[in-house]
Formats: sequence, C-alpha cells, structure tokens
Amino acid sequence: MGLTPRKEAILRAIVTGYVATGTPVASKTIALTDLRVSPATIRNEVTALEEEGYVMRPHTSAGSVPTDRAYRFYVESIGRDVQLPLADQLLIAGVCHDAGEELDKRLRLIATLLAHFVHNAALVTQPKSTKATLRHLHIVSLQDTLALLILVLCEPAVVRQRTISLPTSHTQDELTELSNRLTAHLAGMAHQEITAEIQHISEDRDILRQIAAMMRAEDRPELGRAYLEGLHLVLSQPEFAKGQRTLTLLRLVERDDWLEMALGPEILEEGIRVIIGQENRDEALQDLSLVIGNYAFTGRSRGVIGVVGPKRMDYTKAISSVNYLSAILSESLGDATPQ
Repeated sequence: MGLTPRKEAILRAIVTGYVATGTPVASKTIALTDLRVSPATIRNEVTALEEEGYVMRPHTSAGSVPTDRAYRFYVESIGRDVQLPLADQLLIAGVCHDAGEELDKRLRLIATLLAHFVHNAALVTQPKSTKATLRHLHIVSLQDTLALLILVLCEPAVVRQRTISLPTSHTQDELTELSNRLTAHLAGMAHQEITAEIQHISEDRDILRQIAAMMRAEDRPELGRAYLEGLHLVLSQPEFAKGQRTLTLLRLVERDDWLEMALGPEILEEGIRVIIGQENRDEALQDLSLVIGNYAFTGRSRGVIGVVGPKRMDYTKAISSVNYLSAILSESLGDATPQ
C-alpha cells in the first residue's frame, strides 16, 4: 500500500529537515512548513510512518529520523534527471575549462571540485575500455618453441603480453611475417570476432585462441585508477564523531578493490545509481550512501564519477552534480589523451 499525499509531504519534510540539520525533526517543526495541517494530525501521521518503517525516534518524546526506506522514497521521488541550477553549471563549466588537457590532472581536479561542491567525498576513475579491439600484434622469439605474444589494443591504447608455446620452432623473421599477416587480418576486431575467425582458419588456431583469451580478459568489467578526494569532508560530519566508524571507513578505502566490491557486477552500468545504507554489499559502507554515474570516453571506454557520504546527504545536489559532471567529462575528454 502506497503513502497518501499527506504522508509523502510529511516524510519529505522530515528527510529535508534532517539532511539540513542532522538533528531529529520535531512535529512542531514540520507544522511550520506550508502543509496546513495541525500538529496533532502530524503526530498521528508520523506515528504511522514509524510503524511503516520510514522513520525512527531515538526516544518517545524525540523528533523523527529518516530510515534507509525514507531515503529511498525521497531519492525515487526526485528522480535521476534532476538538473543543477544554471549558475552552478556555469561555475563548474568555467573551472573544467581551465583544467588543462592532461587526463590525470583533469580527473583529479574534477574529483576535488565535486567533493567541495557537495561537501562530501567524491571519486572519478580513469576510463577503462569496455570493448577492446586489436590495433596490432607482435610475436617475439624467446627460445626454441617459446615466444612472447604482444598485443596493442585500442581505446584507450594499452599493451598486453603473454608467453606462449609454438608447435614448432620459428626464426624471428618467420614470426615477424606471421605477426604482420595476423595484424592485417585481425586489426579492428574484438575478442568475439576473433573467436569466430578460429572456425575458418586451419593454421595458427592456437595463437588466435591465445589472442582471443587475452582480449576477453581485458573486457572483464573493472575500473581504472580511482581518484578519491574530500574524505575529510565526510569524516568531519556528526555521523563520524565515533572513532570506530571513522576507522572502519579509513580501512575500507585503503583496499584497492573497495569500489568494485561496492558496485558489484553492474560496475559500469549506464545512468545514475544511488546505493543507500543497508543496500551496500560491504558492511563497512552501510553507514554511507553512494551516488554513482558514468562517463564515456570515445565510443568504447567508460569511467565512473560519484559521491560518497553519509546517508544524510543532499541527494538532489549530489545527483544533479554527478549528472552534469558526467556530461562535462564525456564531452571534454574526447580530445584528451590517457596518460
């Protein structure tokens, strides 16, 4: 059963009030809004919201605190397409315009800008290829039937290598000729297309299988290097006054894979994702919310941009800021070169 319009209005008032102050929201405070409802009616509705799991009260006479369910209701009510005010857009666009062309510096600056804009931690990852294609390959003789297979992949350009065994011994001139022939035939292909070619080629199948396997591994969903800025802005908030919460968070972000663990299999999913409190897979993140978006670098590379903060965050500002900056990154990084 859904909430009545009056309960929805009261719940929004509780969420926005708690986000703004960090203190339980009293019924008399809600009555000061434009709801035009008596304090007694508000108290009755708040009691019903508590029974339905949307709010909790530290003690009977205290005001109301939103639960994860209330934050989820609030996020769904504002949607994912909320836009920043024009003045904020112009401010961000001006800073990004002056960021320079070096990708590392630009991503770090954008993470810092986002953190201070939403007064929480912010992260930006380097773009990672979501569908690697082959640019060219080299096969280098090591000894007898042992060789080094080197692949140069596109978007962004990366080099991968693997030691392989050949069925017979070859000179380096023979391997160079083979490298050139395979490059001419396979350039521009992804691993699925190379796998399909194996069925039509009688010789060199083992090498094609190795190439396809290396490229398939490159296509596994994962993130590029992450820039995390503004962690001190999270730790300075009242929720982290207790030392144990602070220690848990610091230990978490020291792990290289914490973001992959947080985002799970949908690591590079398109659109804005909001993960609230207990919805986080990792217990260390369950006092936090994540607002995660992504940006596209050329056609086949994607990175993540997002906000990390307490559940009591300004979701409207976080979502609209991530929306705008993901668009800025997608547009402006087209001419940048990954470092």
